[in-house]
Amino acid sequence: MIDPDLSDLGALVAVAQTRSFRAAATLRGVSASSLSDAIRRLEARVGVRLLNRTTRSVTPTEAGNQLLERLTPALGEIAGALDALNSFRDSPTGTLKLNVPIITAQRILPPIVNRFLAAHPGITLEISASDTFIDVLAAGFDAGIRYDESIERDMIAVPIGPRTQRFMVAAAPSYLAAYGTPQHPRDLINHACIRHRFASGVVPNWEFERNGKVVKITPKGPLIASTAELGIGAAVAGLGLIHTFEEYLDDSLKRGDLVPVLSGWWQNFTGPRLYYPSRKHMPAPLRAFVDFIKSPEERALTS
Repeated sequence: MIDPDLSDLGALVAVAQTRSFRAAATLRGVSASSLSDAIRRLEARVGVRLLNRTTRSVTPTEAGNQLLERLTPALGEIAGALDALNSFRDSPTGTLKLNVPIITAQRILPPIVNRFLAAHPGITLEISASDTFIDVLAAGFDAGIRYDESIERDMIAVPIGPRTQRFMVAAAPSYLAAYGTPQHPRDLINHACIRHRFASGVVPNWEFERNGKVVKITPKGPLIASTAELGIGAAVAGLGLIHTFEEYLDDSLKRGDLVPVLSGWWQNFTGPRLYYPSRKHMPAPLRAFVDFIKSPEERALTS
């Protein structure tokens, strides 16, 4: 009779979902070598190879796929059964794993997280910040935070943090004194602009709106930065104009290091949303978090 260890089965699911021992190890909080040992141990017990491993990829074998088709929902049921015990506690316990954009992790989540953890001391919150679009469920997260345009339509989405945000343009007083202040978005074509490159490799155009009229600009300039800090530092140094989330520029504006430009053209957009799949048995930590951000008290603080 084959009697594999439950944790070894969980290791197989994690590696198969992420297609990577390293990524699975990060999610589970263990070493990649321990996961490799678990898979070898499991394969020895069942007597067949379950994963094909190369230096570049990890994929399930035919036997592995067959096992995973039945194993994944079964493990989900086990997790749900254990999680249901939370209803017998005064406060839920467990781990909640979220994948969120960097701007959200840095500027929106901190006060929300602090209030939530103070109210739920039995919950551990794991937050992974990345601007790369991924399948958060396949990667082992309970939920994600994204903006409307990147949320799958079959997901449940709940507003979290500010209901609206906006991009703004700013520049150092020294830059404007030397090169003048743009009066229309099209004037930016003749100015030095500090751009941003996302993890996907995309360097977006700058988009503006006023009275229903949208203007898109393909800017040029001396720097393309992959972090907000680098771009803001260049703008403060007088190297050009920057176009980014208003939250990133608040401190520089308050100090006078930067001043707003083209304020009548700043574009508003819907704020971030927590999204998760419809589940018959939602994990208790996720349910607690959803209830928390939907509470009238929390909405009053973040709207």
